[in-house]
Amino acid sequence: MAETVTSPDPGLVDALRALSNPVRLQLLMWLREPERHFPLEEAIADPAEVGVCVSHIQARAGLAQSTVSAYMAELQRAGLVKATRVGKWTHYRRDEQRIAQLVATLGETL
Repeated sequence: MAETVTSPDPGLVDALRALSNPVRLQLLMWLREPERHFPLEEAIADPAEVGVCVSHIQARAGLAQSTVSAYMAELQRAGLVKATRVGKWTHYRRDEQRIAQLVATLGETL
């Protein structure tokens, strides 16, 4: 008997694609503990509530602002981070619920 082949969850594929880049993975790891990796005294909003300003992420990564913005947009499309605007600045924080869901899906799938 032939076994039915099912396609993987597209959301899982998008998340794994986003995480396949080592810099995007590092950014997500930094956002797990923003108080440890970013200068909170320079924050204009609470990192726990709205996230870390993209300018602080860019400074920490040492990459061009456009590159960091593209990386964060990819993580956002994959559902791994949420973006919040504070004035003219975009702040990013991890979507812990979505990350936990992806980990569970991986555990069930692989």
